[in-house]
Parts: sequence; structure tokens; C-alpha cells
Amino acid sequence: MAPQQRRGRFRRWAGAAAAIAVSVALAAGPGCATAVVRATGPAAPAPSAAPASAETVPAFGAFLGSGPLGIARMAELSQWLGGTELLVAHTYLPGDRWRDIEGLPGFLDAWAQWRREKAGRMLVLNVPMQERNEDFVPDDQVRWLLAQGAAGAFDEHFRTLAERLVELKVPDTVIVLGWEMNGTTYTHRCAPDPQAWKTYWNRIVTTMRAVPGQRFRFDFAPSRGHDAVPWTECYPGDDTVDIIGMDAYDQPAGLSFDEQVREPYGLQQQVDFARAHGKPLSYPEWGLFRNGDDTAYMRGMLAWIDEHEPLYNTLTDYCPHGVWECSGNPLSSEVYRSALYGRAAASPRGGPATG
Repeated sequence: MAPQQRRGRFRRWAGAAAAIAVSVALAAGPGCATAVVRATGPAAPAPSAAPASAETVPAFGAFLGSGPLGIARMAELSQWLGGTELLVAHTYLPGDRWRDIEGLPGFLDAWAQWRREKAGRMLVLNVPMQERNEDFVPDDQVRWLLAQGAAGAFDEHFRTLAERLVELKVPDTVIVLGWEMNGTTYTHRCAPDPQAWKTYWNRIVTTMRAVPGQRFRFDFAPSRGHDAVPWTECYPGDDTVDIIGMDAYDQPAGLSFDEQVREPYGLQQQVDFARAHGKPLSYPEWGLFRNGDDTAYMRGMLAWIDEHEPLYNTLTDYCPHGVWECSGNPLSSEVYRSALYGRAAASPRGGPATG
């Protein structure tokens, strides 16, 4: 996900959160964000390519906004999909300051409420490993910060976050920690010092698991492909990783879906790596990108998910990636809608405990 777009969503939430109660958001429905137009599709009948309603779909969701309106949009997306239920809610902690990474008071409340309302639901939370996470901090400073983290300088922030999640009664949250660490964008990137990064990851997980009542699962989610460093060099070990994820956008330009499967550190290598380590798969972020309204990618990714049955997957649904909140991808929108329309949602494999 482009950092500028994600940061903009955090700012919109911060300005409105105090004035928006979840009940109001659910009643009023989503507002109209700048440059966002929903692919409304036909009201009836169902898409002609829709599978039988009895067929189940792997546990899925979509990123629809960081604040309470992101939850309200889930019901609308489900309606557009002919009632297929979204069992996965996905949001991101801002990474501007440590107080954000600790779970800014009020930010997680609506998400926790959604999770608690129904058994079998899953809350997925992306957690930065450093503050100033999208400030293009240079490598030498990142290297120093990783050493500080590995030595325990930031433990208290993650202990506070774990305690807040337990207090909110969402102790089974899936934590996507330090996502896309193999890239160049984030201050929590791995390449400047992979060994320190792995030590720091292990320290964070150990700290959060020490909080009484927690049942967190930690998702190691690089971006697809080599990027700045092979993601296998950042893998911190089986003891502190519960899920092998991958952010898998349709990029770079000209790369076919089959090539995305076969490339070094691509989709097939993720599957093989997860199998070798005895871990389930996930796709916390996926969607269209550099190849425009690419129906071959959309069909390929949906078939891949059906075949490999990840623990969960969440589409990034805003422009240019999305198919519901973005009017620029009408053909892929119909592929996505037809594949998921009117299907029964399967409970996440090995998913959260009921209640």
C-alpha cells in the first residue's frame, strides 16, 4: 500500500473519530471520500458467473478505511457481494509516534466491538515496529534504531499495546508486525541490518506474549518478490512466527500472474516456505496496481486463494488497487464480484476461539 495514501486515511480518521460513534456510522453508511467512487453493480439479478450459494469461500475481508467507517463499509461490501459475509476486519495502527503504536485510546475500540459481536470473526492489525515509520528515515539511522530495538529500548510500547488489546477483549488478534520489511519504504525495514531486525522481532513477540490473557498470532508478511533484500533473510524463526503472509499486488508493469507465481521469492516460494515450516498462509494485502484493470491477475489471484486456502486474505479496496470503492477497474470488479457473490463464508482455519 502506498504510504502517502495510508497516511491520508489516518489523518481523516483522526479528525473525525471523536465525532463519529460506531452506531451512527453503521446507520448512516460510508461517506464519499475524495477520488473514491463505488462500483455499485446491478442490484439484481446476481452475476451470471456466480457460484452456487452453498459453496464456501476462504475467510476474507477488505481494507476499507482505518477508522469506524471502515467497519460500516464492510456491511455495504457484503450486500454488494450478494450477502457473502466478511469474517475478517483489517486495519493499521498509525506509525507517526510511539503513542500511536501503543494503540491510541479510542482507535481500536470500534474494531474490537465488531470482533466481539460474533463468534468466528477475525481482527487483523498491522503494527509498525518503529515510529516515524513513513518518514523516509535513512539506512544508517534505521540500523541504529534496529540495534536499539534489539537491545530492548522499545519493549514497553509493545507491552502497552498487548495490554490494551487484552483489555478490549480481543486477545486473539492477528498481528501483522513490521509488514513489507523486505522493501525500502518503512522505517521498520529489514535490509539495513537483518540480524538486528530478527532479534528485534523476537523481542517484540516475546514481550507481547508475556502479557496475561493474550492469544495473539504473529504474521510475517513481506512484499512479493526480492525487493531490497530476500525476505527469507528476514525470517525470525518458527518460535515467534505463526503465519507466513505476503503482500501481493499486481506489479511491476508487464509481469504476468504466472510470473508472479514463479519469480524468486514469489507466490510459489511463499507456499513452499510455509509448508516447510509448518505454518498457514495469509494475504494481508493484495489488489490491482501497475497493470491497470487486469482481469487475468484478478482471476489468477482468486483461483490461487481458493486452491491454497490461506488462513485469511484481505483485498486493499481503494484506488488504484480496489474493485468496489474504485470505479477505475470495472472489469476486474465484475470478476471479483462474480467469484464471491452469494457464497457462504467459511470460518477461518485454526481461527479465533468462539465468543
